[in-house]
Amino acid sequence: MKNLIFPIAIEAGDEQHAFGVVVPDIPGCHAAGDTLEEAYANAKEAIETHLETLLDEGMPLPERLTLDQHRCNPDYAGFTWGFVTTRNIPALKKAIRINISLPEALVHEIDTYAQARGMSRSAFLALAAEHEMAHA
Repeated sequence: MKNLIFPIAIEAGDEQHAFGVVVPDIPGCHAAGDTLEEAYANAKEAIETHLETLLDEGMPLPERLTLDQHRCNPDYAGFTWGFVTTRNIPALKKAIRINISLPEALVHEIDTYAQARGMSRSAFLALAAEHEMAHA
């Protein structure tokens, strides 16, 4: 599953102000952080949350523009540009049922682990698969 890449407009921070991030492709999607690294991490979370909310509400996903199109927008004059890679939330929202076989003891361990973290078995297995594939 391919990740999504979003351009972000970054407003520099200083000792009194956090770094500000605007996601031009998602109206109303903003983030901030005391460090640039924190601003990027918060932008990723904001993007994924916005996409999940749009899909949950049955709203259309906004049209994505190119970086050059955004850079021509005078609203972003003086901003620095970067990119944030996110999970492909639209693809993750469409679930399909599968049938797998696992050892009974492993299923019990998975269920105990997932339940202790407020997750379903399916959510845990999906997260474990994503983690394993990211480190392959």
